[in-house]
Amino acid sequence: MLAKVHAFVLQGIDARRCEVEVDHAEKAEAGPKPTIVGLPDTSVKECVDRIRAALFNCGYGWPMGRLVINLAPADLKKEGNALELPIALGILAVCRVLTTDRHKRFLVAGELALDGRVRPVKGALSMAMLARELEMEGVIVPEDNAAEAAVVPGVKVYPISSVSELVGFLNGMLDLASYRIDESSIDPATAAAGMDFAEVRGQELAKRALTIAAAGRHNVLLLGPPGAGKTMLCQRLPSILPALTRQEALETTRIYSACGLLPRGESLIRTRPVRAPHHTASGPSVIGGGSIPRPGEVSLAHNGILFLDELPEFPRHVLEVLRQPLESGTVTISRAHSSIAFPARFMLVAAMNPSHSGRGTLDPRQATATELVAMERYMSRVSGPLLDRIDIHLEVPAVTYRDLTSKVTGTSSQQMRDQVLGAIGRQRERFNKEEGGNTMTNASMGKKELESHCILDDASQLLMKQGMEELGLSARAFDKVRKVARTIADIEGAETITAQHVSEAIQYRLLDRKW
Repeated sequence: MLAKVHAFVLQGIDARRCEVEVDHAEKAEAGPKPTIVGLPDTSVKECVDRIRAALFNCGYGWPMGRLVINLAPADLKKEGNALELPIALGILAVCRVLTTDRHKRFLVAGELALDGRVRPVKGALSMAMLARELEMEGVIVPEDNAAEAAVVPGVKVYPISSVSELVGFLNGMLDLASYRIDESSIDPATAAAGMDFAEVRGQELAKRALTIAAAGRHNVLLLGPPGAGKTMLCQRLPSILPALTRQEALETTRIYSACGLLPRGESLIRTRPVRAPHHTASGPSVIGGGSIPRPGEVSLAHNGILFLDELPEFPRHVLEVLRQPLESGTVTISRAHSSIAFPARFMLVAAMNPSHSGRGTLDPRQATATELVAMERYMSRVSGPLLDRIDIHLEVPAVTYRDLTSKVTGTSSQQMRDQVLGAIGRQRERFNKEEGGNTMTNASMGKKELESHCILDDASQLLMKQGMEELGLSARAFDKVRKVARTIADIEGAETITAQHVSEAIQYRLLDRKW
């Protein structure tokens, strides 16, 4: 007898349809264990013993004779625990425990415990998206995965806690209601704002630069001595970013779901992710990889912030792999058997000391010759092409005693957020009008948009010419300055870019200066 069950496997963060076929030859001589074919990995091969124990403990027994389990398509590597419940369901079908063929209308996933309980799996959100694409009636998932799968509209989600419950549901003996989610509980606009910039003493110039960075989604590098507040400033940056849209929340959640990092009980990532890998992190952990490619920190920071503290302490090869995603917003991992692209559109926020000792200033008029040599040696750990891709280079000076003891509250996150939201509103109105509804920020403008929206008047062009000649700006830096100037104009509500906007934008290219 032959039975078929619809399941899925993850390829990157995308769900691919997998058909589980179970063939039972009753009169054949029983082998040592069922044969699994279709490129299963070790975790799939060893699931047979767990399935046998689970079915015995639930009172269903085990079929005599030969069992062949085929996982199609045969050219796709199968890994993980999501196929255990579909395989068990196929075995129950050939044993005639299932009296209907209702299971053919669902995608099924789950890991089995020895007592028949169903444990959660990775990628339930991608599975629900696949079910909608295939126009299936719904999905059958473990209880712990029901909330994340239910955020996909138009898909019925049936949570299962045990094999016995699943058999009762498919045989029509148990009526299960589809899982419904409270839309108000997953609205990203209601997420908590986080820490407040008002807690940071002084550093008003830094707050201004971070407001510009957040408004245009520009990459930013903070340079300053230890204790100046660089980390505090970066930690509070999410509080002024706009809330995730529903589409952005789904994209981000899909990555975390595929990695098994979605917090238990959470159905949707509602706040922009902030990833802060340690400087000892390896290249694959940051960019993604492995024999079966998995997302790295840059993909986990998609639609959020990648914070690299002590930037020069990261290995050179780790920093260099950031160059592609900073430009394209995606990471492509190539292997002999496949090539997988992961989304990685993030805002890079980095911090570093001016030298290994932490002392020094970027102003050559105030630094000694020894300090200049030490700073140049330390900063050379970060390549010029990577620095060229960072829009804003900002010096964060040490906090003065007057600022530390002042009772005057500085600029708050709410004040900065109001400016950011106003600028982003203008960008969305501008780009949606042209691009037919695709949201775009100033940092992601291409050549066409630059020529349309970053037109410089005569005074601005003169400033740019001086900047190119005196600072040695590259062609990429020239475009970065125009993008930042456009964001400054958006914050002030100006339709055109003026020389004042260009002048401020040039000041944020500190590391392009010739010492």
